[in-house]
Amino acid sequence: MTTYSELTQQILDYTEVSTDVLSSTRTDDFIEHTENRILREVDIDAFRSYQNATLTTSSPFVSLPGGSFPDPTSLATIRTVSIWPASGAEIRTFLEQKDVSYMNEYWPNRTSTSTPKYWAWWDQNTIYVAPTPDSAYNIEVGITRLSTRLSSSNTTTWLGNNAPSALLYGCLAEAFKFLKGPAEMLQLYEQSYQRAIQDLAIEQQGKHRRDEYMQGELRIPLQQEQKSTGG
Repeated sequence: MTTYSELTQQILDYTEVSTDVLSSTRTDDFIEHTENRILREVDIDAFRSYQNATLTTSSPFVSLPGGSFPDPTSLATIRTVSIWPASGAEIRTFLEQKDVSYMNEYWPNRTSTSTPKYWAWWDQNTIYVAPTPDSAYNIEVGITRLSTRLSSSNTTTWLGNNAPSALLYGCLAEAFKFLKGPAEMLQLYEQSYQRAIQDLAIEQQGKHRRDEYMQGELRIPLQQEQKSTGG
């Protein structure tokens, strides 16, 4: 577990500089860049969420936020979109993701309505469905949220509690790039970060997504050090 103050102090200790060289503004940048990097490289279960709202009849656009949708600043990506009728049996239909050009060709007349089959990003705050809804369907969007940032006002986070080594080594790689430190130290911390990220990915994308009874234990090849033989 690493708190904000602990991580900030670790950065200063490892780089052997003071706040005169690395101010809190600078170390906060390192932390934010590393958090973003981790979230882009590993799909973490803790940040998965499902948001629900209702489509508007005759409107192909769904605003984010809208209904119970999150603020776009908390939305990293959309994983799934499904709809079901507002009344009757809750029979879900998953929409396929397409691009806007495909949608415009498939359903050129947006005033014509039917059951939606596809969705696309329209802009940062909006998704676009086609065909245009002929009813006020329920819609559920499976998303990956952005993590809560580690800061002086938010001293503990999931990443700080569960991936402290990845946070630390990522921040140190950022720090040594900024300080233009020795190349071998930058390489050391980058390699340490990659090992920590691999461990996190094995846990999140491997062990968390497997049923041991049905799929067996997750087996990871072990790298053995090659021993040289004397001539």
